[in-house]
Amino acid sequence: MIKQLYLGIFCLTLIFVSCKNTDTSTSDIQVENSLELGYPDWLKDATLYEVNTRQFSEEGSFDAITSQVPRLKEMGIDILWLMPIHPISEKKRKATNDKEVEEIEDPEERKKYLGSPYAVGDYKGLNPDYGTAEDFKELVSALHNNDMKVIIDWVPNHTGWDNPWIESNPEWYTQDSLGNIIDPIDYNTGKSWGWTDVADLNFDNQEMRLAMIDALQFWLTEYDIDGFRIDVAHGIPQDFWDQMTPELIKTKKDIFLLAESQVPSHRNNNTYHATYGWDFHHLMNHIAKGEKKAKDIVDWYNQDKKKFNKGGFHIHFTSNHDENTWAGTVFDRMGDAHKTLAVLAATLEGMPLIYNGQEEPLKKRLQFFVKDPIEWGDYAYADFYKSLFELKHNNPALWNGGAGGDPEFLMADEDVLVYKRQKDNNEVIVLLNLSAEDQQKFADFSLEGYTAYLEPAQHVNEDGILEMRAWEYAIYTK
Repeated sequence: MIKQLYLGIFCLTLIFVSCKNTDTSTSDIQVENSLELGYPDWLKDATLYEVNTRQFSEEGSFDAITSQVPRLKEMGIDILWLMPIHPISEKKRKATNDKEVEEIEDPEERKKYLGSPYAVGDYKGLNPDYGTAEDFKELVSALHNNDMKVIIDWVPNHTGWDNPWIESNPEWYTQDSLGNIIDPIDYNTGKSWGWTDVADLNFDNQEMRLAMIDALQFWLTEYDIDGFRIDVAHGIPQDFWDQMTPELIKTKKDIFLLAESQVPSHRNNNTYHATYGWDFHHLMNHIAKGEKKAKDIVDWYNQDKKKFNKGGFHIHFTSNHDENTWAGTVFDRMGDAHKTLAVLAATLEGMPLIYNGQEEPLKKRLQFFVKDPIEWGDYAYADFYKSLFELKHNNPALWNGGAGGDPEFLMADEDVLVYKRQKDNNEVIVLLNLSAEDQQKFADFSLEGYTAYLEPAQHVNEDGILEMRAWEYAIYTK
């Protein structure tokens, strides 16, 4: 969603207080589910690629994505996550963060403002700008025929103002003291998030919950998709996920559920496979600016393992649609550190995510409410990502969650981070200079018997000194 979302994320504590009087505590609530969330075999070493359909191509269509499936497969992508593909509401549609399309007098000027994909006009519909139902089915088939999967962005927290639910079931929405449906409220301040183009859903209403689950099931059965990325999952009570997940598994067993959240119960209650590594992402941004150090990663990891203690994994990224548009490109935020931090995100733990265009690389912020297509050229970074993902696929030490090995930190000081991951007889050692200065350090670990993966190199000399250039990265395997 929009920039205001990050302010809320930064303020989240272990207890979430919702304006809807719902309990979103992150404490572990053990729920007896009739069906357990399993881990499909295809998930163990999977990589994730986010597609902004509107900006992915000049056409902004499903067909344009279908044409790129072989290229993405070659790059090592396993799962495509499509940003919301539903019709976008016309009523209260935004032109900018602070201005609605209806406020623009010139009819021709209005046409260029396409609104936020997260203002869902119909949960069971497709955005006609993207193509037809048949076009979408062809995309799903193309992915499945290439042994790839597809998940769609789902927005359960709110709908657009001309969603049919508004007219048919106004009681499904949060209302003020006068009975007026309202936009979502920031539970930290009690004031509007500023998402005035959407209406807040009320999860105290059981009928609405059942209708939401029915709509989710529709996409699994009608289009054979492979799961969902759930938007603003942290703003919805845990007991809804406890209710939803068994029903989705009953519909299609081998699905992938990703929560846009850092709420431990989402994984600890066995309702999601994966959550966002937001804190880790922001830590990487700080490291790139010299505000945090390599050793802070160890502190983050140890604290995170205590919170998320029942399985699953994070997704890790240097960019996504929110970061790119509202916080800046990887070059804006990470500068010369961007590739080193991409290696870190792809190898430390969890599932790596890249945002469409990073393989180009994408050097502009994609606008949110208007057409602003990626300027594709020679895919200069595609081989970089391909090499990382080939290693992930081929070496079980780097697999996701419990399928891979936990990182063992061999060195973590102000500047240098070295860690090993091991699974059975497979080992990977990652060396990262997380500073803008060349480093020489005494290495109390050995690389004897290991092979440099990305390029032939000798990083520990015969005197046991580790030598690395500014922001250098290296990977060794056994």
